Amino acid sequence: MLTRFLRWHPPLMLFSLLMGALALASAVGLVVDDRILVGSPIWFKPFKFGISLALYGVALAWMLTQATRLKKLGWWAGTVLALGGTAEMVIIVGQVLRGRRSHFNVATDFDATLWVVMAGTILVVWVMHAIIALVLAFSRFTNRPAGLAIRLGLGIALVGLALGQLMAGQDSGIEGIAGAHSVGVPDGGPYMPVTGWSTAGGDLRIPHFVGIHALQALPLLVVLLGRRANTRVVWVAAASYLGLTALTTWQALRGQPLLRPDSATWTAFLLLVTATVLAGAWALRTKPSTTPSTPPRTTETETEEPVAA
Repeated sequence: MLTRFLRWHPPLMLFSLLMGALALASAVGLVVDDRILVGSPIWFKPFKFGISLALYGVALAWMLTQATRLKKLGWWAGTVLALGGTAEMVIIVGQVLRGRRSHFNVATDFDATLWVVMAGTILVVWVMHAIIALVLAFSRFTNRPAGLAIRLGLGIALVGLALGQLMAGQDSGIEGIAGAHSVGVPDGGPYMPVTGWSTAGGDLRIPHFVGIHALQALPLLVVLLGRRANTRVVWVAAASYLGLTALTTWQALRGQPLLRPDSATWTAFLLLVTATVLAGAWALRTKPSTTPSTPPRTTETETEEPVAA
């Protein structure tokens, strides 16, 4: 069974296994290493990144098994992405071992060089993700809702990845630090458990996280709905998810904690929920899909036209 999964895309699957192992090692580090960096345990960042990247790599590896065109291009894009992600995590772990910040750190020439390399690997990951999205956009799917969910999930995740650049544009107010996660408050203040998001001000990691995980959320919705899934439901879910990404971005940029929204944020959220419920009810009234909820592997000989994302 494990061998079968590894065959999805060996470089991406090995990358995911490596990230899972890193998450476990970081969990040990959280217990045995009491160092604090920017207000949180020093192994907290690699722990979170390890889990997130493991899920990201597995999702992309599975999606690439659905490609029916440009397969070689997709394989190479996935391979380069895995290498770029690995290089970024090597730097993050290396800085943890040194007791130094990784992101935005330009305090010394060496730190600045590492940050430039990290910025380069982040760009490589974004470009490779875009290529994979293009490959899947031109592929054929026997299951139209699942195919559309994959395409739209990849597209929204691409937006989520790009939102990370907002952090690099923030003024940290600290010499040698060229960027910040938080808005309106310094990094390192009180934060939510598990996520580490600020509870005192805005946090740009929230829309970054929300956007990226459209990659898993939209296809999972199709699986959960089963035969009731249809393309209208997927469009509604994608529009709602993109709206949530925009809302959390707007909230963070105004320096507002996620769990302490003002009246304007509440109003926008309630309007989004209302629109989603009404549109979702309308979409579910359409005839259920007659194809299975998990898209089977397709071949080049199939004649069904792809669903435009």
